[in-house]
Amino acid sequence: MESLESRTLGHSGITVGALGFGCWAIGGEWQDTAGNPLGWGAVDDEESVAAIRRAIELGVTFFDTADAYGTGHSERVLGRAVRGRRDEVVIATKWGIVCDEATKTLTGTDDTPAYARRALTASLRRLDTDHIDLYQLHLSDAALDRATELRDLCEEFVREGLIRAYAWSTDDAERAALFAEGAHCAAVQHACNVLEDAPEMFALCAERDLASVNRSPLAMGLLAGRSGVGARGVSEAGRDIRTVPPAWLRWFGEGGVPAPEWAARVDSVRDVLTSDGRTLAQGALAWLWARSPHTVPIPGFRSVAQAEENAGALAYGPLRDSQMKEIRDLLAA
Repeated sequence: MESLESRTLGHSGITVGALGFGCWAIGGEWQDTAGNPLGWGAVDDEESVAAIRRAIELGVTFFDTADAYGTGHSERVLGRAVRGRRDEVVIATKWGIVCDEATKTLTGTDDTPAYARRALTASLRRLDTDHIDLYQLHLSDAALDRATELRDLCEEFVREGLIRAYAWSTDDAERAALFAEGAHCAAVQHACNVLEDAPEMFALCAERDLASVNRSPLAMGLLAGRSGVGARGVSEAGRDIRTVPPAWLRWFGEGGVPAPEWAARVDSVRDVLTSDGRTLAQGALAWLWARSPHTVPIPGFRSVAQAEENAGALAYGPLRDSQMKEIRDLLAA
């Protein structure tokens, strides 16, 4: 298995640490047109900046954000945190979701090539950089014919030096394979964690030499044992996306209460994941590293303490084969 010290984003030659950090939570509060939260509550930007810089010290070099997170705020905070250290990090961001930054509201989507170029220009400005390392389509179910146009456009962006590589954030293997036909497609970002495997995606990544960038590696906090998630729901962080969960967020019910069937699955594997001195979150990350040599999990964070805990998983490495088998057996029971 590839060393945990590094991963390569597919065949791009871009080297990253085995662990990345997702920057959704540090974007702060934003909402849909009905007023439902799409962020993770209020944030302290100074704490976010400190957490990013501490992560870099601990060997985390890959940071994944999106222009939608906090309607641009996440990109601005990340750009500020890595100012003067841009050559030490690999930045991924996404486009396709349209927001009103003044009202912090998601207003729609746009899959046109013209919008993609405008979005890239805006992201470069907010991130205070002259290039994006990995540019990702954020519309998981975009039509295949339009996606072909956007893939070809991304190749233009590479030729222009605006991006180094690109990917699609989707859970659909057919769509990911379409993007993978492009010479500079380096990854697919998809949901995966110990509770919900993604065998089709891992097979595609192995076949096409793509990085598997794993969103929701901690199941939105369910596998973290923190972030205010408990039997009564979300309490510490206040009102966030889990308190009024959208249809795709199956791990929680109204008020951010963990869905009983998913909470039971976590309990069934808790002892295995926390063996060898790991925390629950560290065990969940270790499962992903053992699952495939292509994985780069990107857990979220809101504080220096969370950054340190997540980065601490690197020292333990992947789970052993015997532990992986035990988890498979427990979840199949």
